[in-house]
Amino acid sequence: MDETLYLLAVIAVMAVATFLTRAVPFVALHHLRDHPMLLFLGRYTPPAVMTILVFYSLKDVEFASPPFGAGTVMAAAITVGMHLWRRHPLLSIAAGTAAYMGMLQSGLLV
Repeated sequence: MDETLYLLAVIAVMAVATFLTRAVPFVALHHLRDHPMLLFLGRYTPPAVMTILVFYSLKDVEFASPPFGAGTVMAAAITVGMHLWRRHPLLSIAAGTAAYMGMLQSGLLV
């Protein structure tokens, strides 16, 4: 078996495994769709995960010395402002990321 065919087979196996691990819970647990615990998790897990990600992304920001995390704070403010204005999570994340990367690449951030 040549190397290309081997790599394609490995990728195919990984794709099937990934698909199955994502699809099987929906198929196997479809009768629990209206269970109160799943409704609770569906409502409160996304905001909890986003909160954890925000704290994780801010954990290494140096607020005690100049520039006092200004770039990160500005990017976070742009993200929050965009979300409050448009209520579109993907647009908010993209705008904040673009602002932060723009500041970083232009040399405004150290």
